[in-house]
Amino acid sequence: MQKEKLYGKTLNELIAVTKRVRLPGFAAKQIADWLYKKEIFSVDEMTNLSKKMREVLSTDYEIGLSAPIKSAESTDGTKKYLYKVLDDKYIETAYIPDDDRSTICVSTQAGCKMGCLFCMTGKQGFQGNLSSNEILNQFRSLPEFNKMTNMVFMGMGEPLDNIEEVLKSLEILASEWGYGWSPTRITVSTVGLKKTIKEFLEKSRCHLAVSLHSPFDEERRMLMPIQRTNSVKEILDIIRDFDFNNQRRVSFEYILFKGLNDTPKHIKELARILDGIKCRINLIKFHPIPGSEFQSPDNQAIINFKEALNAKGILTTIRASRGEDIQAACGLLSTLEQNKSKQP
Repeated sequence: MQKEKLYGKTLNELIAVTKRVRLPGFAAKQIADWLYKKEIFSVDEMTNLSKKMREVLSTDYEIGLSAPIKSAESTDGTKKYLYKVLDDKYIETAYIPDDDRSTICVSTQAGCKMGCLFCMTGKQGFQGNLSSNEILNQFRSLPEFNKMTNMVFMGMGEPLDNIEEVLKSLEILASEWGYGWSPTRITVSTVGLKKTIKEFLEKSRCHLAVSLHSPFDEERRMLMPIQRTNSVKEILDIIRDFDFNNQRRVSFEYILFKGLNDTPKHIKELARILDGIKCRINLIKFHPIPGSEFQSPDNQAIINFKEALNAKGILTTIRASRGEDIQAACGLLSTLEQNKSKQP
C-alpha cells in the first residue's frame, strides 16, 4: 500500500496527521520544521521525535520527495528539468539564473485546459492537477534549491484552475513555520479566471501577473478561448476593486505578434483599459511553435512598442528571452512526447 506524502502539507494538515496517528500536538510543528527548514529525505531523520514516534509515523507516511528524471541546459545558463507526476504523466520546470537572482518557473498542472493558440502546453491537452507536494517538489528537489531567490507560477498549466493546491503551496512558502519567504518573491500568473482570482487576491499576498496579449475582445478571444467566459473587462474590474498594498505588484503579460497586436491602436487601447490601475506591462517575444503562423516583430519594433507605452505613463519592460534553444522559453514547455511514449 502506497504511503501518504508529508511534504506539501500545511501546518493544519500536519496537526490532523498527528491526531490521526496519536502523536502529541507539539509534534506537528516539529515535523513542519524538518520538512521545510531542514534537508531531510526520510522520517527516520526527524531525530527530535522519539524512535517510537518515528516508527508510528513512518508506518503510513513518507517524506515524498522525487528527483527530476531528466535535464537540459541552455547556452544562456537556463536549465529545464523533467519530473514524473500523477503516476504516469510528466511536467517541465525551468530554472533561470541571472546574476544575483535565480528564479524557478514551476508547473501547476500536467498539460492545460485553456487552449491558448500560442502555447505548446495547451496543445497537449489536460492530464490533471498537481498536488501541493508535486508543485513544491519541483522547487525542493532541484539541484539549485539553495540558490533560489524567486519563484514564478508560470510553467505548465493555469495556476488559478488548481486554486486549492496552489494556495496550499503559497502558504507553505510564505509561512513562518514553512520556508518563510516574503510573498514579494513569488508571482502567480493567470489567463484570468474570475471565479478564483478574487480568492487568490484575498488569501495570498503574492504578486499577480495576468496574461493579456490584446486589449480587444474579439482579438483576445481568438488568441485565448478563456475570453469567451472570462473577459478582460471582468478581470480588470476585480483588480480595480481590490485594495492592493504598496509592496504587491500587478503586471500584465503581453506577447507581441507581428501585424496582429503591435499597432498604435493597441497602444492607445491598452492605455485606456489600464487607466487607473497601478501596474506594469511585460512585453514578451513570441517563440514559434509547430503549426502556428504567428511571427514575432523584430527587436526594434518591440523596443518602439515599449517606449510608446512608457510615453503613455504605463511602466513597460521587455522580458529577456531565456532558454529558447532547449524549449524552455515562454510558451514552449510541453511534455506531449513523453506522455505519448507511455501510451500503449
